[in-house]
Amino acid sequence: MANKENNKLKDLIKEYGIKDMNDVHNFVKMLTAETIQTALDAELDEELGYSKYDYKNKNTKNSRNGYSTKIVQSSNGEMELKIPRDRDGDFEPQLVKKHQTDISTIEDKVIFLYSQGVSTRDIQKTMQEMYGIDVDDSRVSRITDKLLPLINEWQERPLQTVYAMVILDAIHYNVRENGIVTKKAAYIAIGTDLEGQKDVLGIWLGASESSKYWLSILNGLKNRGVQDILIVSVDGLSGFVQAINVAFPQTEVQRCVIHQIRASTRYVSYKDVKQFTADLKPIYKAPTEEAALFALDEFEAKWNSKYPLGVKSWRANWNELSTMFKYSPEIRKLIYTTNAIENFNRQLRKVTKTKSAFVSDNALMKLLYLTTMNIIDKWTMPIRNWGMILDNLMIYFGDRVKISL
Repeated sequence: MANKENNKLKDLIKEYGIKDMNDVHNFVKMLTAETIQTALDAELDEELGYSKYDYKNKNTKNSRNGYSTKIVQSSNGEMELKIPRDRDGDFEPQLVKKHQTDISTIEDKVIFLYSQGVSTRDIQKTMQEMYGIDVDDSRVSRITDKLLPLINEWQERPLQTVYAMVILDAIHYNVRENGIVTKKAAYIAIGTDLEGQKDVLGIWLGASESSKYWLSILNGLKNRGVQDILIVSVDGLSGFVQAINVAFPQTEVQRCVIHQIRASTRYVSYKDVKQFTADLKPIYKAPTEEAALFALDEFEAKWNSKYPLGVKSWRANWNELSTMFKYSPEIRKLIYTTNAIENFNRQLRKVTKTKSAFVSDNALMKLLYLTTMNIIDKWTMPIRNWGMILDNLMIYFGDRVKISL
């Protein structure tokens, strides 16, 4: 059965004309020592015109002549390959060339696949089903483990001294811990610097979301060089504002309006949700806080008797909801919702949605890190109309906006 499956792999390699590393990257979903070895054997099969032991189709005087051992360098250390030989000495493999000693680019493909959400077990299963090759999933884990020091370095890297805005949010995952599936929060901070460039300041794994943990994260940002944040946009977690005030006393806090709408509609019957949310729009779209409070009074008069909890939450959180009315429409649009991090979270979920539970914190963190790197690679341009926004920030925050001229 094994020979039959290996022949299938050789046929596929021949069909796709694999001759160099680029072909390998395009064709094979993951390459390990076993796949390289099989590919090398397939190259000699093609050179000789017949497969091993298939002597009836042999039409050449040339034949196989065993193997020579070759040590190559991979990103996971040295790897030993057996290079097939022919008796005439004419065979020169193209996959791993004669004088090639570094095959680390092969393992880059493993990292890429991992970043697409393919778990080590899924990779192992795919390789067996598609290519008939048994690949130990621990090898993939060892390859991806080389990311761990990179992740630590990224998490501890120095940051800017001042950020115009930081959005804080959390996304939740199931992780196996001591044989039990537990809920973990991935705490995320996205910062916009004074040049209008976005960056993910860090991702931290902790227990269920809490203000105490957020305080430790904010203090960690200070330890990495952040001296001031002008505005922080947050969801409705209890104690969040207090944690921010402790770490950055001067920072303005804007509660995300979208989160507030979702929270208040939890108390509303489905048949009324559409009208309820429509009546909220004049509040957060008002040109001034005075106009917003007038709209809130009208909203309360209409809905308070039916949904007092939904209305009360707007009154209770007004200090943080109304922060945006201090600023120009350009700044207001930037801070009143956490859309930037919501979009970021959606991209994380695209990659992680197939995982019912991660085998460890490290497995989750490696995937989140790789996906994050893919996302921020596309953040090449500053926020639209940043020059106008910066001018307004300088008016509102004065000397706190430190621009190098």
